[in-house]
Amino acid sequence: MRITAVTCVKNEGPFLLEWIAFNRILGVTDFLFYSNDCTDATDRLLDALAAKGLVVHLPNPAEGRNYQMEALKDAAKQPVVTEADWVWVADVDEFLNIHIGDHTLPALIEACGNPQAISVQFQFFANAGIEAFEDRPVIEQFTRCHNPDLWCGESAIEVKSLVRHDFPLQYYGAHRPFFKANLPKKRHPEWKDGSGRNVPHKFLVAANPRRIRKFPAAGARDFATLNHYALRSLDSYLVKNDRGDVNRENRAFDDTYWRERNDGPWEDTSIHRYLPALNAEMARLREDPVIDALHLEAVKLHIAKRDALLAREEYREMQEQLRNASTLPPQEEKMLIELGLAS
Repeated sequence: MRITAVTCVKNEGPFLLEWIAFNRILGVTDFLFYSNDCTDATDRLLDALAAKGLVVHLPNPAEGRNYQMEALKDAAKQPVVTEADWVWVADVDEFLNIHIGDHTLPALIEACGNPQAISVQFQFFANAGIEAFEDRPVIEQFTRCHNPDLWCGESAIEVKSLVRHDFPLQYYGAHRPFFKANLPKKRHPEWKDGSGRNVPHKFLVAANPRRIRKFPAAGARDFATLNHYALRSLDSYLVKNDRGDVNRENRAFDDTYWRERNDGPWEDTSIHRYLPALNAEMARLREDPVIDALHLEAVKLHIAKRDALLAREEYREMQEQLRNASTLPPQEEKMLIELGLAS
């Protein structure tokens, strides 16, 4: 079974080998990476991996700022995608945690009855007070998360999707594929959730904006969960913010994104089942001296960027604001205030 993972990256160098190794042990056979404007050795590390035949690495074709959608449009024409049996579109901070069988993608596909698409819901993993970046697996370091069935007061949670080669594709979206709106009902794809159930109809047909990329999470995670480590360490989050917005001087920092994903009353270590195989696969990748050296350079540049940012007053203020931010998502805090349970 040929399974291709497609992703877009910018300055993700320290995290690439973990994500590639993890997906290889899940059963991903091919990788298509798009990169743009990298300054931390991400592009050079991907080039080295491509030279070994481990990934396909292309420059992001976007001419504006819609990097992901332009890349996905291009990906639909690439042989590594068109010749695959399945396509998995995800980001390098997302790790598919499969709970059944041998915990691989083929096991998930079999459990779901080999449908034309499978959509698995996010479970957001909190920073939980971890400040320092460490060069060791992200999935090992971060174990606190929200109630898996509720996030920011919502019972519907976003998904990412695994797509079979015969899906009646109009285009790939970042969260789910789309088929033509006028497709006859009898040609609608067989589409399952992370428990092997049919996805809700409104999600299937993208009936309204609230149901385009999410649906209720309750009961939808029996076979798989998508662990999303959007924050990682405080160090890495500062670097991530710089990547997306290089000029914050004299502007207030909005901590909403951080607070929404730093809700960690639950502990979930189930993904640690993969750690022995993950560490072994990462070690195999790093046996190549060029790949190992580029990984270490990416780590060094990541730390250097953190240090450069913290030399600036606005980033020291951001760091302090995030340290002291409420661990209640703003939406939940607002509800508690309205109920008179918080002030």
